[in-house]
Amino acid sequence: MRAALEAGTDAPVEAEGPDTTSMVDLVAAIGLGVQEVGADALAEAFAAFGMFGLTVEDWAQMLGAAERGEEPPVDWGLLERHADAVSVVRRARDEELVRARTVLLGLRSFYALYVMHGLLMPDTPAQAALRQRIDELDMFPFLDHVIAISPSPGQFAESLTVCMEPPFDYLSEVLMEQLAKDSDIFRIPGDETGAVGFGEKWMHAMAELKKAGRW
Repeated sequence: MRAALEAGTDAPVEAEGPDTTSMVDLVAAIGLGVQEVGADALAEAFAAFGMFGLTVEDWAQMLGAAERGEEPPVDWGLLERHADAVSVVRRARDEELVRARTVLLGLRSFYALYVMHGLLMPDTPAQAALRQRIDELDMFPFLDHVIAISPSPGQFAESLTVCMEPPFDYLSEVLMEQLAKDSDIFRIPGDETGAVGFGEKWMHAMAELKKAGRW
């Protein structure tokens, strides 16, 4: 994204991911009921979104079993652990919730730095080091899935549940250690104005992008 903006070309299109049909089927099933889209289409939609790593066949078997009032024929251990996030939060000890909240807020900040780099935010050695640690652990796709900047209460509960255990608590520790090594994330090398110069350079870059778009 950043390279495309700097070169004045179209942003890249993600080749992989759920198609529009899957999204429509899923929304229709949630809003109107499964009967409006059919179990087969819903199974394909769930599988397209990669939910819990289950295949189309797994989802079809599960939905069929649910319709017949039978036990699901697949291993639902992961789903059972995370489906009722609110109950997990209610059962957690105070210190667990404080720790999870600290991890979540920290990861939101690191996620924002990573994403804003693609929107021409001035780069610094400290920021580059943080992105490198995330990439080394191949954790950005997971952060992109978990982090919600303006979460609903349910999403917040789910995020707290996730942040109570690995790998996100570990990722938070790794990134905090890296930040401690170099905390000048808003200091551009050679620019003594600090955060003020950083902000001015970013606003200038965005203004130039706006001019180019208008032209």
